[in-house]
Amino acid sequence: MAEITSFQSETREWLEANCPKSMRARSFHWEDAHEIYDTDEARQWLARMAERGWTAPTWPKAYGGGGLTAEEAGVLGQEMSRLRAVAPTSGMGLTMIGPTLLEFGTEAQKQRHIPRIVSGEVSWCQGYSEPGAGSDLASLQTKAVIDGDDFIINGQKIWTSGAQYADWMFALVRTDPNASKHEGISFVLLDMHQPGVTIKPISLISGSSPFCETFFDNAVAKREDLVGELNRGWTIGKRLLQYERSGIGGLSGASRGKKKKSVEKPKNPLAELAKHYVGQEDGRISDDGYREQILKHAMTERAFQLTASRAAAENQSGQTPGAATSIFKLVGSSLSRDSSELQSNIMGTQGIGWSGEGFNPGELESTKNWLSNRAVTIYGGTNEVQMNIISKRVLALPD
Repeated sequence: MAEITSFQSETREWLEANCPKSMRARSFHWEDAHEIYDTDEARQWLARMAERGWTAPTWPKAYGGGGLTAEEAGVLGQEMSRLRAVAPTSGMGLTMIGPTLLEFGTEAQKQRHIPRIVSGEVSWCQGYSEPGAGSDLASLQTKAVIDGDDFIINGQKIWTSGAQYADWMFALVRTDPNASKHEGISFVLLDMHQPGVTIKPISLISGSSPFCETFFDNAVAKREDLVGELNRGWTIGKRLLQYERSGIGGLSGASRGKKKKSVEKPKNPLAELAKHYVGQEDGRISDDGYREQILKHAMTERAFQLTASRAAAENQSGQTPGAATSIFKLVGSSLSRDSSELQSNIMGTQGIGWSGEGFNPGELESTKNWLSNRAVTIYGGTNEVQMNIISKRVLALPD
C-alpha cells in the first residue's frame, strides 16, 4: 500500500509539471482527434510521456512500454483524469495492432513495430471491410499472391478509418482462393506510402471524412510482415477485433485501481443540460419524463462502468477477454447512441441545428454527435453481430 501511495504522489507531481496547459480539459470529437495533436505542445507532451513508456503503460519495457502493473496503470489513469489531461497519442496502433503483435508477433516484428507505436512515430489503419464483405468479413476478396519475399496485393478495402493519415495498415487478405471461406486468409502488415496504394476519403453526413476507400494495385507487403501462419490469419483477425471492441466498449480504459470516494457529488451533464433547456423547480428538472429518462440512463451507465471495472480487476492476466468483449461493445455503443439522442431531445429545436447564428457551439456539436453516434453501433461490428456472438460464444445457445 505504501508503494502504490508513493507511486501516486510521484505520478501526480510529474503530470502537474509536464502536462502542458493546452493538453488539459480539451473537448474534441474523435473524428477530428488528429488535429489536436498537430501542435508543438502536443508533440512535446507525447515525447515526455513516451520517454517514460506511459503512452502504453502496461506494455513491456523491452519494447518501449512503461512496464507498469495493472494497479499502477490504474493510478496513472486516475491522475490523468484528475488533471483532465488528454491522452498523449491515440489510434489503432495502441488499441488494436500493438496488443495483437504482443500476443502473436515474432520477436523481430515486435522490435520493429512496437517501439514506434509507443513513441507515436507511426500511425496505423485497418484493412478489413470490403464493399462485398462487411458484417460477413470472411467473404473478403482482396488477394495477396506470393512473389519471392513479397506479397503482391490487389483489391479494395472500405471504411478504412484514418487511412489518409496512416503510415501502415494491418490487413486481412486472401492468400488461398480455393480454401473454404474462413480458411486461406492471412494477416499482413503493409506500408501505406507506396505507389500501389490509393486512398479516397468518404464524406459523411456528420460533415467530416474519417473513413476512406483504399485501393490496392500491385501493392507490396513483405513476407517478414506476415503475422502468424500463412492462410491462418482469421484467428488473429478475430482476436484483434476483440481488442477493438474492448476499446469501443470502454473495457480497455476501465480503471484497475481503487478510487477514493469523492466528497462532492458529481453533477450529471444531462441533468444540468435539462435544467437549462427544460427548466427546473427547486433544483430538480421540471419535466417528469426527462427526469425518468436521465435517471435510467445514469443508472445504466454507472452499472456499465462498474461492470467494466470489475471485469478488468478480475482479469489477472491483463489480457483482453475473448468473446465477452462483445457484451461491452454492444452496451457501450448503445449508451453512446442513446446519450447523444437524449441530449438532442432535451435541447429541442436547438439540438438539430447545423449552422447559423441562432445556435451556440455546444448545440452545433450536439447535432454532429447525434449524427456520428448513429455509426457507433455499426463500426467495429454491428449490434446485431455482437448479439450473435454473445448468443453463440458466451451463452452457448443453439444455432
